[in-house]
This record gives sequence, structure tokens and C-alpha cells, in this order.
Amino acid sequence: MKLTISRESLLTPLQSIAGVVERKQTMPVLSNVLLVAEDNTLTLTGTNMEVELVARIMPVHVDQPGRITVPARKLSDICRALGDESPIELNLEGDRLHLRSGASHFTLSTLPAEHFPNVEDDEESFRLELAQADLRNMLDATAFAMAQQDVRYYLNGLLLEVDSEHLRAVATDGHRLALSGLGVSTGISEARQVIVPRKGVLELARLLDDVQTPVTLVFGANHLRATIGAYTFTSKLIEGKFPDYNRVIPRGGDKTMLADRATLKNTLQRAGILSHENIRGVRLSLASGELQIFANNPDQEQAEDAMSVDYQGEGLQIGFNVGYLVDVLNALDEEQVKITLSNPNSSALIEAQNDPSCLYVVMPMRL
Repeated sequence: MKLTISRESLLTPLQSIAGVVERKQTMPVLSNVLLVAEDNTLTLTGTNMEVELVARIMPVHVDQPGRITVPARKLSDICRALGDESPIELNLEGDRLHLRSGASHFTLSTLPAEHFPNVEDDEESFRLELAQADLRNMLDATAFAMAQQDVRYYLNGLLLEVDSEHLRAVATDGHRLALSGLGVSTGISEARQVIVPRKGVLELARLLDDVQTPVTLVFGANHLRATIGAYTFTSKLIEGKFPDYNRVIPRGGDKTMLADRATLKNTLQRAGILSHENIRGVRLSLASGELQIFANNPDQEQAEDAMSVDYQGEGLQIGFNVGYLVDVLNALDEEQVKITLSNPNSSALIEAQNDPSCLYVVMPMRL
């Protein structure tokens, strides 16, 4: 294998693929990127057996076609450290890959391409095309609520639910829930659900830009595949039954508060400084026209803050994890936020005042 390529053409896709590759692997070849050079095209593939990312770079000057795997992060670090001026020449000699650029020369170890695992082909169930910006906004609005290493493995990912007219993303860790919906004509008659693992969701979100350029999602029995320009991203799906999120959404709350989102976020963050560092609890005291926020910790330190809100009704005191509330306020981007409550033991329903596409549920905590 021998080819010449510009640094900027190689660096961006290589950095994306290096993000997929795990640093510590049980199989050495999984730390490598697969390089395939043929027909003026260089194809890069990285995988951790759960997600796979393929990038196609063209045109590339290929003198000798070939395939080999090399350490992904080392190759990425070398390309990042090189100057922009000189092209990069890759030349496979025996079991060593030689990289030359200007006066720089690097020799990298390799492993045979035959050792590199391929994601098995999956029978396509249906496909969906939507704007990258729309999918990215859905993931950004919900991904933060995914669980991490929960024994309920189906919570360690994001639910994508598709019916004839909607695509919804739902995430929950058992303490909070995030839901984002998008109206899109899908052409399917029966609703489908898939659970994308946490790693897959985070890597897919990194590939998406805030543009109207389309992304194609292909749903299979065991995999979700996304085609984004020159990239093809594939993620295994989590087997299991996602909880019925509709049962978690509180209905009929009789106490509705409107507040400035930025002011509420800043007030919560200030009070949260002196909350218990493990449980992060704050107490909200709601009265006509005013919200007071209290926090304390085992060192007998206390914080008290207040802000004006649009609320007319009975007084209410309720406790929350301050981090959960701030996460929701970070996900919303409208100026006004609406919080619906009913009693100290019922979850809060949080929405943007004028955007019904996203909603959030946060369970209360006893303080």
C-alpha cells in the first residue's frame, strides 16, 4: 500500500474515528484503525465492537492499493502535530507503515487487516431521512438524562420511537426523564422502538452539524446505521424493554410557575454551592410571586436565595437534586421556562413556555 494525501483531508476523519476507538482493549486490533486504499479513495474504519465509524476520503493519490491496520491514536497524534504545508505519504513496507511529511519520518507497527472485525450486516426494517440539525437538537435535548452503568441495562441508552408521523427521543436514569419529539413523515404504519447505547448516542451526536443537510437513519433488528456525508456510523442496539415513559409524565398538576430560565439557573447554581456534595439537595419554597431556594450541608453551612416568578397559588415546599434541575435548564434554550407541580411528593414537569416539542420530568427528594 502506498498513497499520498493532504494533512487536512486525513486529520478530521481520523480524529472522529479515534474517538470511537477505546484506549484499553481486550483485543489489540481494536485499538487500531483499518486503512483501505483503492480507486483514488482511502477508507478509514474504527470500532469498539459496539459502535463502528467508517470515513471515505477522496480524491486520494493511490500508487499501490492495499489494506492494513495501525494504532489509531498514534496516527491521529502524528497528523495533528505535523504542519499543514507538506502532503503526507503513507507507504507499507513489510509489517511497518512509514509516514513521511517534509523532513518528518515515522514508522508505525501494524496488524493484518484480516484480524479487524466487521460489524455484521443487519436486515433493514425501515429508513428515515431528516436534517442533521433536527437530529442533533433531539440528542442534545435528551442524552444527558441517560443512565451510566445502571444494572437496568436498558436505561444505559436512548430510546428512539418512530410512528407514522413522529420521531421521539427519550432518556431516563430512574430519577429524571427527558423527551424530545419531531414531526416527520416516516411512512410506517406500526410504531417501532429501538434503544441506542450511550456510546453510540454520544458518538453520533459528535458527527452531526447544526445544518439542514440530511442524515439517513437505517433501522435494523440489531443495529442502527446513520449515513452523514462521507461518514457511515453503525451502532449495536440494546436488547430489552424500555419503561413506558408516558406513565412517568405527571398529569394534572395544579401549580404552574413561569420563570426566567437564565435567572433561575443562576439562582440554583449559587444555592447549590453549599448543598450536600453527594446528594446535591436544595429546597424550593414557592409563594405568590416569589421562589426561595435553600441549601445546607453536614458542615452546618447554609445558602438562601430568592427570585421573582410568575406564580399565583398556594405555597409549596419541595426538594430536588440541584444538578438535575440545572441540566434541564441547560438543555432548554427559550427565555421562559414553565414548571408544573402538585405536591411535595410528586415529580415536576418542566417545559419551555412556547415549545411543546421537549418536556422533562424530575423526581422530588426528601430533605
